[in-house]
Amino acid sequence: MNLDEVLKALAHPARVEMLTWLKNPHDHFEAQQHPFEVGVSAGQFERCGLSQSTVSAHLSTLQRAGLLSSTRVGQWVFYKRNEETIRAFLRAIASKL
Repeated sequence: MNLDEVLKALAHPARVEMLTWLKNPHDHFEAQQHPFEVGVSAGQFERCGLSQSTVSAHLSTLQRAGLLSSTRVGQWVFYKRNEETIRAFLRAIASKL
């Protein structure tokens, strides 16, 4: 985990909100064809009022930082939190601060 990359990824409120929604996807997203254990379809994030290209850029930033993992099913890409990276980040912050 690159601490600087994670901090940069978390610097935008929309990305923090996306991670928050993914913590409990059943509470924040409509039902979808595939179970939430696979992840949340990228299209469901457009509810935050951002364009598809902006949502895609935010998801890519979170994925590059290691905070999200993705799974492709057919033409759809599903995203879920990478809990291991999130825990490592929290430990790193706790030890540095």
